[in-house]
Amino acid sequence: MGDNSKRHGAFSLQELITTDLTSAKEFYGELLGWTFTETKTIYGNSYLVIHSEGEFVGGMMQKEGNVPDDVVPCWDPYITVDDVEASTQKVEQLGGEVVLPPTDIPKVGRFCVIRDPQGISLNLISYEGNE
Repeated sequence: MGDNSKRHGAFSLQELITTDLTSAKEFYGELLGWTFTETKTIYGNSYLVIHSEGEFVGGMMQKEGNVPDDVVPCWDPYITVDDVEASTQKVEQLGGEVVLPPTDIPKVGRFCVIRDPQGISLNLISYEGNE
């Protein structure tokens, strides 16, 4: 991830939530030439870090065990913010909803899930060492 993606307001990560992690890995690996490194989610489940030409570009995770049942499989964007807690307060002031309150991602930072007033969900994230 480049430094530019760590600035306030920048899209910094795309994450795939899928019902079939193995098939998604095969499809995107063949289609885009991506390679993957396996790690764990914050819930201890398998997580694939995506690399394109050796550079980090995103992640993939199995829906089951990582997100609520009502979340449909999707590409899920993260937008960098300077302060997750302050941003969640502002979301509510602006008529949005905090779906998942600020949560630590070990060795990464803090994130939350929000819905804008139109009902569209996305993640806000502050990275460690980016305060």
